[in-house]
Amino acid sequence: MMSKTGNARVMTHVNDMVLYAPADRPAQLDVSVILCTRNRVDALRDALDSLAAAIQASGNVSAEIVLVDSASTDATPDLLRSWAESQSFPVVAIRCLLPGLARARNAGLSQSRGAIIAMTDDDCVVAADYLDKIKAAFASESGPAIIGGRINLGDTRDLPITIKPDPEPKVFDKMRMPSGFIMGANLSFNRRVIKELGEFDVRFGAGARFVSAEDSDLLVRARIKGIRVRYAPEIVVSHFHGRRQLSDAQKLNAGYSFGDGALFAKHLFATSFIARAIIGALARSARDLVLPSNDPILGRRKHLFRLKHQFRGFAAFLRTRNIPEDGAFKAG
Repeated sequence: MMSKTGNARVMTHVNDMVLYAPADRPAQLDVSVILCTRNRVDALRDALDSLAAAIQASGNVSAEIVLVDSASTDATPDLLRSWAESQSFPVVAIRCLLPGLARARNAGLSQSRGAIIAMTDDDCVVAADYLDKIKAAFASESGPAIIGGRINLGDTRDLPITIKPDPEPKVFDKMRMPSGFIMGANLSFNRRVIKELGEFDVRFGAGARFVSAEDSDLLVRARIKGIRVRYAPEIVVSHFHGRRQLSDAQKLNAGYSFGDGALFAKHLFATSFIARAIIGALARSARDLVLPSNDPILGRRKHLFRLKHQFRGFAAFLRTRNIPEDGAFKAG
């Protein structure tokens, strides 16, 4: 059930609670920006302030912010509620009682009213023209479309990972795995995409069973359906991910590969490009034995490292595919 009154504490999905929703919220908007967060109360304000600045800088975009707390155990829900109440533009704050990034994103979708849905992360700062660029990018789209934007490294002390600084626009027109072509930290799509594909798969993403790849799963389903996917570098966010140790980057890559392996298993018989992706992963791993990768983060056996965790994810999907998702899974 949706809240229609200010500061209402009512249930939305079974395990979601609306912390705050403005009483005079518009029924239709150009853009809804969904920001999901978990246990980052001390680092969240920069992301919130950048969203507020983007709304204030935009003169021709009607927008709202939908904030989703993903079962935090710190003071994040209180911060989201107080921040939402203090803004002059529409802000909805939701609390999910069960963890999981895909679950949180679905909760945000359920409360959003924009014709375009934009998503960013709680450790990202959006550019001042973020909303203007998103609206302009979708002006040329006549059908369902997914558009990703540039992700710059926010702090040069951080390792150059989880970014996409590519300056060239691209359309994804190949039948292959789209992982990494666009990323969840700077992801937007029009509402027709959700009508075509449904919501995010709650088994994927941080805090869920398969650790990552909720955004890649959406892209795979989009490619199977023939939905247009493109990269628009003029839509910019900066990522302050804070990872400076190789062990942190290796753990992150293990989680990404685990999620990719689960995706391989999920879509194995849905499209031929999954089989090609598996063959490619095996071939690259075999080549590692002859021509080591010498990757600065994953070392001489980069592809073997990934294959090992992809296999774990593949096996985990087959082993647990019939077990109902209860949300009580920890990020790996």
